[in-house]
Amino acid sequence: MNADALSIASDVRSGRTSAHKVLDACFSAIKERDSEVRAFVHLSEENARKQADAIDKMVADGIDPGPLAGVPVALKDNLCTVGEPTTCCSKILAQWAPPYDATVVSRLKNAGALLVGKTNMDEFAMGSSTENSCHGPTHNPHDLTKVPGGSSGGSAAAVAAGYVPLSLGSDTGGSIRQPAALCGTVGVKPTYGAVSRYGLIAFASSLDQIGPFANTVADAALLLDVISGHDVKDSTSLSEPIFASRSLNKGVEGLRVGLCLELIDGCAPDVAARVKEAAASLESAGAKIVEVSVPETRYGLSSYYLIAPAEASSNLARYDGVRYGLRIEGADIAATNVATRTQGFGAEVKRRIMLGTYALSAGYYDAYYVAAQKVRTFVANGFARAYGEVDVILGATAPTTAFSLGEKAADPMSMYLSDVFTIPSNLAGHPAISVPYGSGDDGLPIGVQLLGPAASEELLFSVANVLEQANGAKR
Repeated sequence: MNADALSIASDVRSGRTSAHKVLDACFSAIKERDSEVRAFVHLSEENARKQADAIDKMVADGIDPGPLAGVPVALKDNLCTVGEPTTCCSKILAQWAPPYDATVVSRLKNAGALLVGKTNMDEFAMGSSTENSCHGPTHNPHDLTKVPGGSSGGSAAAVAAGYVPLSLGSDTGGSIRQPAALCGTVGVKPTYGAVSRYGLIAFASSLDQIGPFANTVADAALLLDVISGHDVKDSTSLSEPIFASRSLNKGVEGLRVGLCLELIDGCAPDVAARVKEAAASLESAGAKIVEVSVPETRYGLSSYYLIAPAEASSNLARYDGVRYGLRIEGADIAATNVATRTQGFGAEVKRRIMLGTYALSAGYYDAYYVAAQKVRTFVANGFARAYGEVDVILGATAPTTAFSLGEKAADPMSMYLSDVFTIPSNLAGHPAISVPYGSGDDGLPIGVQLLGPAASEELLFSVANVLEQANGAKR
């Protein structure tokens, strides 16, 4: 499916095509190739066809179905969808079907989207390669021997493979932007609170944020417009809406763009070269490029891998084999809990639960968790200082192009370093966008990252749009 979401919605609303025809093309593409890519873990064909029936009837009756009329959208497997399996790709939630919709799912339905299925992910969103899934790994559509990134690798691959024009993922430390870069799609982490987390199965609640994948900046902006906005069901939800589409064509004339040294340092030469080319493109379009240093970001990885596991340790305590999900019977309730968690959680999830529990334990709480929160503030203050000098920041999204399946699976530290450039935005709660910009020496996609202060999505999307046009002209 090569059509963009804006074109599909326009054609469905006008009657030039039908939601059913769009859906037929979507499922045909999935069934033809997904046995190789393995982006999806569950298809919702029956419900999607019911949605298509309703949309086509609305069009026939002269009613506008909404801004995403007849547009197929894939959902990461941690977004609750009533009656559909939502398992976080973990054995401990195998076949669990929620009794309610996540707020973003409700908003997609109200906008006329066709929800085609759930995508593969690292178990409970813990990983950078989509290899930590009870369903096995997803493969990068550009090279099936490579990872798609993670943890939202299935959502990125579904868009990159042409199955759907839009998908949703979640970003706790880079889990949208990093796979977007490795798969050659646009990926957006919105400002913390811009999109409701109600119905997102939690990993680390102070860091998690839902966001879009798309093939174009305009499509990503459209999807963000649909899913963002205040939600009374989420106490962290921002009161002011985000209008990402409003300033897409504003340009960058006179804008101060900071080329961040720390967000290039240590990345592969071909990645660094693409970032510098992106800076030159923005300069040609009228922006002023300024080298900027945010040395505080170097401490982001250490801080994140204490805060996120600590919050995961608390959030995952609910999976006890008593209330829902997998239950492995033991001699008593304690033995049942142990047996359920032993068989239900994968190795990476267990590793992070143990690390987080240790960081929160008596005698270590101040030395680790509290210290990490202080570093988090340190990182946020570093960004605040930088945004006094520049309007947006430019850097690499990932240190390299997509790496081989299995290459880093046995080396957790090497895997964690895949998110070294994306984690700082999550710690600060700021928005960031990964935009495809050329390819590496191996021919695989490279993404460049745009960062901005809180609630600066309109500005970031206008800059991203300029980069997208420059990348298209370069190709």
